[in-house]
Amino acid sequence: MFMFLILALKFLSKRGVKQLSVFELAILIALGSATGDPMFYNDIPISYGFVVLVVVILLYRIITGFTAKSKKMEILLEGSPTCLLSNGEIEYENYKNVGLPYDKFFGELRLKSIDHLGQVRRAYLETSGEISIYMYEDEEVRPGLPIYPELIFSPIENVSQEQNFACVYCGHLQNVKPGNRCEKCKNSKWLAPLANKRVH
Repeated sequence: MFMFLILALKFLSKRGVKQLSVFELAILIALGSATGDPMFYNDIPISYGFVVLVVVILLYRIITGFTAKSKKMEILLEGSPTCLLSNGEIEYENYKNVGLPYDKFFGELRLKSIDHLGQVRRAYLETSGEISIYMYEDEEVRPGLPIYPELIFSPIENVSQEQNFACVYCGHLQNVKPGNRCEKCKNSKWLAPLANKRVH
């Protein structure tokens, strides 16, 4: 059963596990269930497992054939990329819907040597779960929310005097007075923006 599963996976996808879509992950779970039972239980014939594997693979082939011809079917099964950040600010409504923790998102940006959101033109959450990041050219970098952990976890909550700040939740820049809330997401935690260029 194990060897048959290896052969089956060869036909499904050559992509890495991190790149699997929800649909492909469901197929792998189904394959695991189909091969697991004959391995563990003596009263389940191996032929049953073979039949289930063949049916799952055929269904996969048929459905992927439909998705190749129909964009709506592809979006239904695979989903579509979500814009998380544009023009140096988080797309707050989109971000709330995907349920991605800020520390994970900012961690992905820091791995690209990004200091603040003003260095980023666009960021997308792909259907594979990976994040695509598009940078501003150095001369286009604008002030933005710093994403260093020690700053993000210690935001300014009580503004004592009028000053330009970046919202910790969406990165929106605004002139903040005592008692003000963010114009974009209505939160009230701030950090002083950075404007340095990215170090390559």
